[in-house]
Amino acid sequence: MFVWTTRVSRTKLAALIAGIIAVIVLIAVVVAAKQGLPEETSAGGTNEARLTFLSSFGWEVDAEPVQTQIVTIPAEDSEIFSRYNTLQQSQGYDLTQFAGKRATRYVYEVLNYPGSSAPVYATLFVLDGKIIGGDITDTAPNGKMHGFAKPDDNI
Repeated sequence: MFVWTTRVSRTKLAALIAGIIAVIVLIAVVVAAKQGLPEETSAGGTNEARLTFLSSFGWEVDAEPVQTQIVTIPAEDSEIFSRYNTLQQSQGYDLTQFAGKRATRYVYEVLNYPGSSAPVYATLFVLDGKIIGGDITDTAPNGKMHGFAKPDDNI
């Protein structure tokens, strides 16, 4: 049997414990900051990054957005916002954590929507260079709004 003893002053022990706690808190903060955001949210600060993001789902879009607008994420819940946020949550986003913040809304025309008879648009919400949500909207009379995945991928 081997026994090892050492003598540590209380101040050194307190400093060691404080250091360990600081590392644990730092890890918790980093994990909490990333929680709820899909990995692809790191892209969105440039037009090229947004185009790459949309093409990762198989969408071909016009190279320039047809609309760029500053919007405020609603701070108060409403039926419309709740339904839209349910769509966002289904694809790994949650706009409620950005309530009251101003984001940039980029709208691109989709060129390869299957069976489209009217314009189809891809909308991206970007905050601090990160995509925080969005949708694909078919503007045909019976068109639908859905997440970024192509309709064939939703089956």
